[in-house]
Formats: sequence, structure tokens, C-alpha cells
Amino acid sequence: MTPGNVAWACFIFWTAGVCECVLITQWPREIISNSRAQMHCYQNDTDYEYLYWYRQLRGGQIQLIVYLLAGNPNYEPDFKSGFEAERSQTKQWSLTVSSVEQKDEAVYLCAASLTGESEAYFGAGTKLTVLAAGATATEPKTVKILPPSHRECRDQKKDKGERRKTLVCLASGFYPDHVSVFWQLNGQNITDGVATDAAAKKNESSGTYSITSRLRLRAKTWFNPGNLFSCYVTFFNGTNYKIYTASIKPNETDKGMTREKYLKITQNAKLSYSALIVKSCLYAALVCFLVWKLQSSPRKQK
Repeated sequence: MTPGNVAWACFIFWTAGVCECVLITQWPREIISNSRAQMHCYQNDTDYEYLYWYRQLRGGQIQLIVYLLAGNPNYEPDFKSGFEAERSQTKQWSLTVSSVEQKDEAVYLCAASLTGESEAYFGAGTKLTVLAAGATATEPKTVKILPPSHRECRDQKKDKGERRKTLVCLASGFYPDHVSVFWQLNGQNITDGVATDAAAKKNESSGTYSITSRLRLRAKTWFNPGNLFSCYVTFFNGTNYKIYTASIKPNETDKGMTREKYLKITQNAKLSYSALIVKSCLYAALVCFLVWKLQSSPRKQK
């Protein structure tokens, strides 16, 4: 069996006091085709008889395609032709789209349940894309990291208004939209502060896609000259996965505001503030002295 997407689900039989986990493996993760598409599912630890295939369209609508009971397929009215579901093994079942069309683009999901009324447990999904007429898969033309703005404001939502910086990774010029993005700091994966577009955006004039991912981090992390930030974009071209990388170091881009300069400015601000306090105290003392002098003068005259 080829490794694929895995989905775990756990449930409890309260009366029996037993906890059982359902492991559904689905593969492949992605398909790009203009002809035929086939996908598979495997229930690792169960032998459920009710097996399903669904699809979720780009707009979010979920449609039941077919369910199998004891290996016999029962198709929904709109899927009685062009789709073939079978139970190839006791634990494995498959779905074949014999001749894909543009309307078949969707994420296909398998599921299994103990009975027709019980909860169903899903695989992780297979994304099917049908290439436009005459089109071929196009790898990203650009993968780059945009440095933080020098004028980026304090994040008021953070405690004490701690300074934050934002890196933006941009990948563009690819087709279709089979991409994923992740970040690394000094060779280690990071997820905290990462926000990636939920879906790639299509350029209607060129027909290609672009996607952005943002990394929000502490200013002192960005100003550390020893740090290396890397963005990895994984693209599926219909046959295999290719990874494109862009990296950035603070001292390569932030010439106007290095860590040393930032610390120097901060120190100067502290010194200026301290000097202002001293001057204020001296001024207050002078005012108090003058007031005392004026109040004591009439007494001497008397």
C-alpha cells in the first residue's frame, strides 16, 4: 500500500468503557489529470461495512457520490455514470473517475462507519485538478521573501506593546494551485506566528496563481544578525513534488535599522528621558526656592 494522507478519529463506547481509534489512510494526496483519476482508502484497525465517497467542490458544497455496503456500490443519481467504486480488499476501497471533466474538480473524501446511522470517519482527502484545454503544469516563476517595513508599528495587542516584525513569503506564476508553504528559522521548522493564505489566488489575465505566507515575530529575533529565515514552497506538477526556497538574513536587507542601531537608539532615548527628568526636578526645585523666597520677604519687612 502506498503511503498517503492519514486521518485519525477516536470515540468512546461509554457503556463498555472502551476507547477505540479509527485510522483512515487515503492516497494519493493530489491528482492532476485530463483523463482518468483513481484514489484509494484503507481502514487500518477496523472492518466497517459502510464505506463512502464524497466530494467537496471549490465553493464548499459537499456531495455524496456513492456508498458501499458489503462491497456493493449504491450511487447517487448524479453519479451513476463516469464513476466506479469498488471494495478491492476487506479494508480497502477505491474510486475511479473514468473520464475527468472540469466540473469534476474537487477534494474527494472517503469515509467509513459502523452502521448507516453511526458516525463516519474520514480520510484526509484527495485534491483533483483538471487542466484547462491546452494548459500544462507551470512551476513557480518567483519565490521570494519581503523584509519587514522599517515603519512597522508596535503591536498593541501584545503585552507592553512589544515590537513585532513581519516577513512575507511570495510565490507566484504557478499553475495549477497545488502548493503548500512552510517556514524555517536556522534550519528548524516554525509555526508560531505563521499565517498562510487559505487558498492560492488566480490571476485571471495570465491564468497562473500566487500565494503569500506571513511570519510575525519579535523585533529582537529579526534584528539578531545570526538568524537565517527560510521559506519553502512545495509544488506538485502532476508527477512529483518540487521544493523552492527563499532565504533572508537581517543584515542583508535591514541596513537602515540594524540591531546595534536599534539598541543605540533605545539607549539614547533612555538617556534623553533621564536628562529630562533631572531637568524637571531642577526646575521644580528652583520654583520651590523662589516661592519660599517670596513668602519669607514680607516676614522680614514686618
